[in-house]
Amino acid sequence: MYVIVAGGGRVGFGLSQALLANGDEVLCIEKDAQRCAIVAEDLGSASYQGDCCEVSVLEDAGTGRADVFVAVTGDDADNLIACQVAKARFRVPRTVARINDPRNREIFSVLGVDATVNSTDVIMSQIVQEMPSRPLTQVLSLTGTGRELCQVEVTPDSPLLGQEIRLLALPGDSEIILIVEPDQTVRTQVNGLQLEAGQVVLAITREEQEPALREALTGVAPE
Repeated sequence: MYVIVAGGGRVGFGLSQALLANGDEVLCIEKDAQRCAIVAEDLGSASYQGDCCEVSVLEDAGTGRADVFVAVTGDDADNLIACQVAKARFRVPRTVARINDPRNREIFSVLGVDATVNSTDVIMSQIVQEMPSRPLTQVLSLTGTGRELCQVEVTPDSPLLGQEIRLLALPGDSEIILIVEPDQTVRTQVNGLQLEAGQVVLAITREEQEPALREALTGVAPE
């Protein structure tokens, strides 16, 4: 299966790695030259620098023979345009778009995008209502990337209550991607927030960094 991934950010890069590990033919298109160079260090010839909204770029990428076209840039408008061009001009059988604003889901469907994925919806579907006793729980393993999605509930006795998110000593390339407030409000802009009792924190980390992440989010050293 030939899959074109438009967008070489964290999502697109990780998806490309997973597809390659699965034995699929992949081409990851990234507009930013510096970011594309970073992606190319890992993906090699499976990366391509260009604007996924331009017909000439998609033509050079061999979009006409693609089985699936996935647009996962950080811009909903770019994702929509790229999918429309792939579908209308190159007759790609299936288009999938990342939507950063859930309110755009309906318009993507009306304009012919076959499937949409919203990261908030995906993550929320993985969150259990009753947190287990473990201080840090693996929610989802990101196959082929060496990373995993973890969640932790901030308890009333946490020594980190009131700590600003941006000041937490997270290990390596670990990253907090969202916080679910006690009233179920989802916060994706987290750097200006403080840890409060009842919050559920979602973070991405490497498997070997999980103990250090647990300590960073709970204030309790691994046993």
